Order: sequence, then C-alpha cells, then structure tokens
Amino acid sequence: MGSKNKLKRFRENEQFSNVTQPLREELLQDSPFKGQWSALFANDNPIVLELGCGKGEYTLALARRHPEVNFIGIDLKGARLWRGAKSALEEGLGNVHFLRMQIELIDFAFDNAEVSEIWITFPDPQTKFKRTKHRLTNEAFLQRYKRILRPDGVVHLKTDSAFLHGYTIGLLQGLGKPITYANHDVYRLGGSPEIVTEVQTFYEQQYLDKGTPITYLSFKL
Repeated sequence: MGSKNKLKRFRENEQFSNVTQPLREELLQDSPFKGQWSALFANDNPIVLELGCGKGEYTLALARRHPEVNFIGIDLKGARLWRGAKSALEEGLGNVHFLRMQIELIDFAFDNAEVSEIWITFPDPQTKFKRTKHRLTNEAFLQRYKRILRPDGVVHLKTDSAFLHGYTIGLLQGLGKPITYANHDVYRLGGSPEIVTEVQTFYEQQYLDKGTPITYLSFKL
C-alpha cells in the first residue's frame, strides 16, 4: 500500500466514531475508557476482544451474528484496522469498536473483569526463543488477559502455527489452566464451534490454499 493511501486512512481513522487511537502515554496513566467501555457502547452487554484483528474479519463476523454482544478489535496497524472500522460504519454495526494500540498495554485499557472473551486470530508465532516474550500466549500475556477477563472468561486461539498451538497447550498444562477444546486441524477433523470454520480471515485463506492445517484452542484462566 502506498504511503499516500496509508496517510489517507490514518486521517479517516481519526474521524471514525468507532475508532479510538490513544497515545502510549495516555494508556500508561490508565485509559479514560478503562472500566467505561459499557458507557461507550451505551449498554451493559458482554465485551469480546479480537487481538491482532488486522482488517477485522472476525470482529465483524462475530458482531453480525451476536448483536447482543459488544466487540472490540485491537491492532497497532492503523491502515489495516481502517478496513474493519469503515465496514462496520457502512453496515451500521453499533456493537463494534476498534482500538489502535499495542497489545502488551491491554490491561491499561481495560479494567479487572471487564471482558468476557478474547479471540487471538493468526498472530505471529514468534518461533525463535529470543522472541518468546512477544508470543501472545506467553505467561506474561496470559496474566494480563486473566486480569481483564471475567472469572468464567474464555480465550480462543486460532492459528496456522502448529508450534504456537503446541506451545500454548504445553504452557497451559504446566500452569494447571483448563483447556476447554483443542483441535489441530479444524477443517479435516471437524467438531469445532461453527464460528471457527465459518469465518476465514484474509491470511487464513492464503494458508488454506497452501494446504496448511488450521488449529483452534479455547481455554480459561
């Protein structure tokens, strides 16, 4: 994408009513939205996050299926996030919001037990050992998710990375955390929740074209 298009999308994001772009400094002092997301949506419906939402395919698909739930897509890439935000506005999806921020600051943006579910869709698996701290399912991230999730909250991980799938299962077992469902090839083996196979992200379609198995895991913290 050309730099002019990116700049245009960044400017449009600033005008979109369903996009929040807090500065890092604001988050470190606690976001003004922390504990106030229900007020932003003007209802007390459950809140579900998609981390690394990209163009927001899952955020939008979930929102269409569940108007009784509020969905927030989170990503640092503003030009990608723009697509999901624009589509939500065009479709009149009032239960969708997008938050442009670094995921490691997530517990500065959400209060304790403010979130019902978290979806992590096709994150970078960060396979090198020195990149362990950047894996979105490492122990430090799990602690952040635990703080913002309700006691019965669920985390969903959908990935093409057998490494990340196995790493996360091993870590959860070591921590004694309950795994509610695991499938290392959702399209070949079946049995996964419908939403897992009915919604395909841009990157997922590319992986499927190459014959790469898609894995799914859900767990509680």
